[in-house]
Amino acid sequence: MADTYRCFWVEKDAAGDVQQSIIDRSVADLPSVDSPSVRVAVRWTSLNYKDALAATGHPGIVRHFPHVPGIDVIGEVIDSDDPQFATGQTVIVTGHELGTSRHGGWSQQIRVLASWIVPLPQGLTPREAIILGTAGFTAAQCVQSLQHHGVEPDSGKVVVTGASGGVASIAIQILSRLGYDVVAVSGKPDQHSRLKRWGAAEVIDRNAFIDDSKRPLLSARYAGAVDTVGGTTLETLLRTTAYRGCIAACGLAGGHELQTTVYPFLLRGITLAGIDSAMCPMPQRLEIWNRLASDWKPTELEDLANEISLDDLPAAVDSMLAGKHSGRSIVPM
Repeated sequence: MADTYRCFWVEKDAAGDVQQSIIDRSVADLPSVDSPSVRVAVRWTSLNYKDALAATGHPGIVRHFPHVPGIDVIGEVIDSDDPQFATGQTVIVTGHELGTSRHGGWSQQIRVLASWIVPLPQGLTPREAIILGTAGFTAAQCVQSLQHHGVEPDSGKVVVTGASGGVASIAIQILSRLGYDVVAVSGKPDQHSRLKRWGAAEVIDRNAFIDDSKRPLLSARYAGAVDTVGGTTLETLLRTTAYRGCIAACGLAGGHELQTTVYPFLLRGITLAGIDSAMCPMPQRLEIWNRLASDWKPTELEDLANEISLDDLPAAVDSMLAGKHSGRSIVPM
């Protein structure tokens, strides 16, 4: 194996400005981690919203410079301190500190803690696994949370916001496969037919969905929701969720602030469930990946995929941060 690896390098120049470049580095310079550790040859990575923020040096994501983004990896074990992982074994690495406080998957090699690794489950190819990635894992967590809070297919309509994005597009497919009546909310009219193909029974334009009134409660329309947007979209969801409903909140593309009242919680008994994929415990992580490889596996995965190169990532980052990105951008390494 080569003694160098290629990676997407984010650093600050002497003036404090963030610079991006694609460079070759020595394998000897791979950051060390505590034992037991595993060195992985990255075969696939992807672009997530958190990666786009990291690529621009967002202080809420990147703690140290220089940095390598990339919170998703599908790869093969090169060497391992842990006997449960064999050389050549295909593995999944997502979440934890990958691509945030640790160098991530926009790199041909990584070294990570063995405790971060999930063996690729039967039923998924490496390409399918990266199309899912953190987005699919988070979508499945949201569905699991809705079920945990009693939202079943016969409970009523379930809304998915930011519907053309990675998390939402996979959530639509999982929910539809499980028999839910899915309402997709999207600000991209050109994606509406695609959303219906993925399983949405109804598509609502984002501007028509958001209610800017100050009324503390609106008509109870939805049994549950997967919200990837936050901001005024989440505020509307809180006021339109039906009695004992649940909103699984996992994103903030539309804003991190939330203006609401306690009325939806006190009068309708709704639940706002926060979804954190990065530090999900390993037993739940394994369970979710096994579900994604079997009865929760989306049927239109390839329809989500947009294969790009490492060199294409700067333009893809700009597109995502401008709200023009849809589906899943995957990167062969």
